[in-house]
Amino acid sequence: MDIANPQFWVAVLQIIAIDIVLGGDNAVVIALACRRLPQKQRNQGIFWGVFGAIALRVILVSFALTLLAISFLKIIGALLLIWIGVKLLQPEPENGGHEINASTTLLGAIKTIIIADAIMSVDNVIAIAGAAKDSIGLVVFGLLVSVPIIVWSSKFVMKLMDRFPIVITIGAGLLGWIAGDMAITDTVTREWVNVNASFLHWLSPVCGVLVIIMIGKWLAARALKKRMPIVDLANDTDKL
Repeated sequence: MDIANPQFWVAVLQIIAIDIVLGGDNAVVIALACRRLPQKQRNQGIFWGVFGAIALRVILVSFALTLLAISFLKIIGALLLIWIGVKLLQPEPENGGHEINASTTLLGAIKTIIIADAIMSVDNVIAIAGAAKDSIGLVVFGLLVSVPIIVWSSKFVMKLMDRFPIVITIGAGLLGWIAGDMAITDTVTREWVNVNASFLHWLSPVCGVLVIIMIGKWLAARALKKRMPIVDLANDTDKL
């Protein structure tokens, strides 16, 4: 894709936004994995861990781009993105969820970061592959920009999300937009849409956004409602 083409930069911004919104946990993993290293080795652990994570993610996305050329896989990928977007809008689990063993050696910390990043980055890989428009160059550029942002600006991004929850909703909506676009660019649907229903090029992404936000908010409200009686019972017990 030509870098002079505005669509190139739109796709790059999408990849960066995806990795920042979905990658907040990765920054926490890096901090946890390196917390027991000697002070002098922490920066080395972060650098080489991030370097390995970027390299592995590029490889995974390359495979994903190849697989998405197979019939129906973009549609399946779109459905997965819808699920990921809905999950993004759910309230945080009450017990946290980061069970990362800190290593006392540099190689151990690097290995922990790379393995944890690979396990946690399935959603990133699918979303980035959908935004990349079959261009591995876009993937590499987007990851090189976004991963350092996650590492060195993670605290700011997390505070921004805590203070302005709308940022998370926008991120989930972006996944819906990409999912809608993926569904109509599958090898099975692309030609029919181009010939018979070109309006789906804008309607399908919009529907993807609406589906994620409506289902995600509804499920989040249900989850919070289920927690409320538990909180009330705890308060009543304290009074006794």
